[in-house]
Amino acid sequence: MHDDPGPDPAPDDDPWTALADDWAASWGAVADPARAALLDAVGAGPGTRLLDVGCGTGELLAAAAARGATPAGADVAPGMAARARRSAPGADVRVADAEDLPWPDGAFDVVAAVNVLHLADDPAAAVAEAARVLAPGGLLAVCGWAERDRCELDAVEAALAVDDGEEPGPEGPLRRGAPVRALLAGAGLAVEHVALVDVPWSAPDAGALVRGLLLGEDAAGLADRGPVVVAAAAPFRHADGSYRFRNAFRLVVARRPG
Repeated sequence: MHDDPGPDPAPDDDPWTALADDWAASWGAVADPARAALLDAVGAGPGTRLLDVGCGTGELLAAAAARGATPAGADVAPGMAARARRSAPGADVRVADAEDLPWPDGAFDVVAAVNVLHLADDPAAAVAEAARVLAPGGLLAVCGWAERDRCELDAVEAALAVDDGEEPGPEGPLRRGAPVRALLAGAGLAVEHVALVDVPWSAPDAGALVRGLLLGEDAAGLADRGPVVVAAAAPFRHADGSYRFRNAFRLVVARRPG
C-alpha cells in the first residue's frame, strides 16, 4: 500500500473523469482478451512489479493482482485513477502523464501501455519514459487497435465522419506493426513478441449501442446522432437485436537490455 497523497489534481483539459463510470460499463471489459494475452506474454506472476500506463479504470491492475503481481497504475484523469483504485485496492495508482511518470529509474519488471500510446502528445517520449522506469531486462508491452480492415467498429466511425460532412480521418500510424516496432527500437528496446488478439465489442440492444459508441454525448447529441450509428451498425446486428463487432488489437513486447 502507498501513503494517501490527498486529492488528485484535475488537469485543465480532462474529459475522462466525468465519463469514467460510463466508460467502464461500455468499454472496460473490451480489452480483457488482450490484457490476458499481455500478462501471459510477459509471464506476470507472484512478485512481478507491473506498471500500467494509462490504466483507465483498472482492469489490467486487477488481473495482474489476481496472478500475484504487484501492480501500479498511472492515468492522467483523476476519475479514472479513482476507479482503478477501487478495481485493484492494493495497487499504487497515481495521477500522472505518460511522459512524466512519478517513479524512480528501474522500478518495474513490466510496463504495460494498452490502447494509450496514440493518445500521448509525444509517443516517443512516452516510450522513453516507460523504458526509464523498467529494470534492466524488463519488458515493455504495448497493445492497441490494429488496422482498420481488422476492426469492424471503424465502419461506425466512418459513417459518423460522413454525417459530419467530412472524410474519415487518416488511420493512425500506431495501428500498424512497423511503426510500433520502430518506436520501441528507437528507445533501445528489443522486440521479442508480436501477436494479434481478437477483441470483439458487443451491445445487447440499440440503446446500449448508441450510448457506447457516442460516449460523452448529451441527450440531444444521442438523439441526433443515434440513427447514424444504428444505420451503420445494421450489418452487425443479430436476430435477437444485439450487435457484435469483430476487432483486433496488436500486442508488441520488447525488452530493455540487461
